[in-house]
Amino acid sequence: MTRTLAFPAAAPAAAVEYFGAELGFEVDPDDLVQDLEAGRTDGYVVVETRAPEAFAHARIPGAINLPYRDMTAESTKSLDRDLVYVCYCESAQCNAATKGALKLAQLGFRVKRLSGGIASWIAAGYPVEGTTTPGIRCAC
Repeated sequence: MTRTLAFPAAAPAAAVEYFGAELGFEVDPDDLVQDLEAGRTDGYVVVETRAPEAFAHARIPGAINLPYRDMTAESTKSLDRDLVYVCYCESAQCNAATKGALKLAQLGFRVKRLSGGIASWIAAGYPVEGTTTPGIRCAC
């Protein structure tokens, strides 16, 4: 038997449940940029979860800065609870987006995480705002 099939693939119904749930938690940069470029921004807000200096350095156009360390009931009271908050951070090696999404969810908000963070966004050649000097860092 091959290593690939050492563990049998899940039944189709189980795969639908698993992968459908996974897509409920994440969005990829390609889908997000297509929506942003088409002006389809109803229903969600893009949230940079790193520190303000990271946000000033490079950010996704239209994103707001809400560092995960500062997320509280007080700091989020003006956020619209009918929207989905798409959290991002530096890269897959940074977990500020995960921490931010968790905090927002704990506060009762619906959330998703952007796969790969701003590093993947920039690597794909998508537009950024900010000073964008070379070198993206975690800064969370």
